[in-house]
Amino acid sequence: MDTDKIINFGIVGLGTAGSALVQPVLKNKNFRMAGAADLDKETLARFKSDFPEAGIFDSAEAIAEADGIDALFISTPTQFHTGHVLAAINNGKHVVTEKPIATNLDDADAMIEASEKAGVTLMVGHSFGYETPIKAIRNTVNSGELGPLRMLHNWYFTDWMYRPRNPEELDTSLGGGVTFRQGSHQFDIIRLIGGGLVRSVRAMTAKFDVSRPAEGAHTVFLEFENGAVATAIYSGYDRFRSAELGYNVGEGGLPFNLEKYGAARNALKNANPEAELELKKSVRYGGSSSRNWGEVPDSHPFYGLTVVSCENGDIRQSPDGLLVYSENEKREVAIPKGTSGRDNILTELKAAILDKIPPLHDGRWGKANLEVCLAALESSHKRKEIYLSHQKMVHD
Repeated sequence: MDTDKIINFGIVGLGTAGSALVQPVLKNKNFRMAGAADLDKETLARFKSDFPEAGIFDSAEAIAEADGIDALFISTPTQFHTGHVLAAINNGKHVVTEKPIATNLDDADAMIEASEKAGVTLMVGHSFGYETPIKAIRNTVNSGELGPLRMLHNWYFTDWMYRPRNPEELDTSLGGGVTFRQGSHQFDIIRLIGGGLVRSVRAMTAKFDVSRPAEGAHTVFLEFENGAVATAIYSGYDRFRSAELGYNVGEGGLPFNLEKYGAARNALKNANPEAELELKKSVRYGGSSSRNWGEVPDSHPFYGLTVVSCENGDIRQSPDGLLVYSENEKREVAIPKGTSGRDNILTELKAAILDKIPPLHDGRWGKANLEVCLAALESSHKRKEIYLSHQKMVHD
């Protein structure tokens, strides 16, 4: 294995997702921050101030064509993923793209075909599926100590619909709403633990607030080929929060203040579209409300209540690791902290590029997750079960 070679890394889009990958790049000895592209000049200037030796670019196409960059993270709006990913691939760059991979399966196929033809790595960054506790749940299920997997559930209640949004984030046709944006995480977690091969989907999505016109909630039932079943439940309407169930952590493991129910919803009541866009701009790289991604949380990152039931026991995540409920005991399995899902994205990317180890979260994995998103939307519209045909098995 090549442990010393440096991968020159660039970020396309310095919003929340792009900003979140900066610290993992700085921590990883195999990566160097080599450049960034964004449409906003102020954001680029803040990035350049922090990384004076890195290149800055005003378009995805420009950074794709640049010398001295080996791999790109595409964190632009979903409707642009296909064009931006193809530009990178066609210029010989390895790619990690934000989830979902695209808004339709044909575009996903175009990216997969191009990456295979060019001989470059294509990965999809479903960051919560990379989290160490989720991997540990998968390993526990795989060990067979609790018997065969029978069912699993991920239920998450957040304020997602009332965080500041760009218009496309609330437009289903452009990949907006929780079923595309957050279902991608849920279905990735469920498929990873369940082995990957979902047979069918039955779902109902919901729009509770006409002022936020995309799907804000869903209930999805998934059946696996092996007979195991799963549910994915999500609400982004900022009332009940999953963190109340005892984790005392919020999304990504950051502290959650139980006194702030409805805070996001109320903050937008008096905000016109222009004011909302300014709020959105403030969370971009180095903005006045941007998150400190260098902070190490006290608890593991937590994406809702995940409960896994095998024939002889149950598993759920705890702040410090896993709780395993077997026939005769309840035990906690501690998991070392400090390694995030985004750190693990880079580890998988490094293994793919330098060690030639095929990534799990490749283009076909991303396409399979997208297929579940599309099936959930179709099932809700037609009120019928949708059978799947593009699923991919987990390889361990």
